[in-house]
Amino acid sequence: MKRRTLLKTSLVTGVIASTGLLIPGRVLAAYPQAAFESKEVDGAISAAMGSSDYADSGDIKIKAPEIAENGAVVPIQITSSIAGTESISLIVANNPSPMAAIFNLHGSEAFASVRVKMIKTSDVIAVVKAGGSLHAARQEVKVTIGGCGG
Repeated sequence: MKRRTLLKTSLVTGVIASTGLLIPGRVLAAYPQAAFESKEVDGAISAAMGSSDYADSGDIKIKAPEIAENGAVVPIQITSSIAGTESISLIVANNPSPMAAIFNLHGSEAFASVRVKMIKTSDVIAVVKAGGSLHAARQEVKVTIGGCGG
């Protein structure tokens, strides 16, 4: 019975994709391409959030290793206790493309967890958008082995 269901689902998906009804641009959320292509921290923040003016905040907590043994997989957790948090962006300042992740939070808990690649020792910056203003926190992570080909 499971095989029959799998075959039906595969057939329907194939038909939808081949007729053009399933196009990634229509199905996926808006992709802030300029933010991920920017080579500068302020440019990435501005492209993602509409502004690069932010205030430092103690209400944002970054949990990341002080020393990352392998820059290819660096676990980072961000928690915001700012009321009305709309989004969290993660920036690795010394990476070739600093914007690492953007999380849009529509009424959910203000928490994000991700593993990123880091080319070398860098500040990790969490930028939180809440109530139309930007707040940020930063933490330095030392990398012993580069993750982006180093």
